[in-house]
Amino acid sequence: MHVTKNENAWGGHPVLHPIGRGGRLFCRFTGIPYVNLTWWHGAIIVATLLMMASGAAAQYGNTTENILTTIIKWTPLMLEGFKMNLLMSVVAMSVGTMIGVVLGLCQVSLIPQVRTSSWLLTQLLRNSPWLVTLFYVMYIIPFEFHIGGVLIILPDWIKATFGLSLPVLANVSEIVRGGVQSIPETQWESARSLAFSRVQTLWMIIIPQCMKRMLPPWMNLYAIVTMATVLGNIVGVSEALTITRDILAAEGRNELLLPMYGYVLFLFFIYIYPISRVTVRLERKWAVDT
Repeated sequence: MHVTKNENAWGGHPVLHPIGRGGRLFCRFTGIPYVNLTWWHGAIIVATLLMMASGAAAQYGNTTENILTTIIKWTPLMLEGFKMNLLMSVVAMSVGTMIGVVLGLCQVSLIPQVRTSSWLLTQLLRNSPWLVTLFYVMYIIPFEFHIGGVLIILPDWIKATFGLSLPVLANVSEIVRGGVQSIPETQWESARSLAFSRVQTLWMIIIPQCMKRMLPPWMNLYAIVTMATVLGNIVGVSEALTITRDILAAEGRNELLLPMYGYVLFLFFIYIYPISRVTVRLERKWAVDT
């Protein structure tokens, strides 16, 4: 991510430019580093997993094969928990994106009250620790609702997902704001000369141009959110880390501790690695000069 000053109607705020070769590896206004995984990251994880299994086997008088067999035996159950992580990440990104796009467009509004209030909300949610936000949501939103005499129970994973969607919408808001402000002011002037309204200019000219600039950081944010779903373990959601903890309690074998958690890390790597590679490739393909 490369950030420059664009002296235009937006008051010279930092604007969004996709990363290119030699560019920065983090987004300054989202505060989130880019996930740039390579094949050797996976090789290190696999090698570390095997070393942990071998070391644990030697320490507790077991065999590496026995530890790996136990991990494979529990893999189907762990994958069920991993599906919950993926479900939470998709829902959080969907909700956060829909609200974040609106909030981001409000940040470039010509109405000062709308622009200021949306900026304040974005900064509040963006700079709040994700875990703190998650705890607030879990305790503020009730576990059940009574609507028309009908009892509606709200599962923990839905509340946790909503908690994760709050920082997502703030970061999406900044991505949208940066993408819109990265388009040269001459585009707005040309549209005005053709009698386009501001809404027509935004949806027909500006948004189509900045979609390529916004997609890579949005994909990177999804990778971050997927990894952050393990925070649901702290608030009782039955996801991959929670199930792994339950498996360790059921087995009662200390030698499985590090290998099992290393295996969870490997599962996340397998899923996030393709997203990371596509993100980097799109950033380089759609890089813009500043």
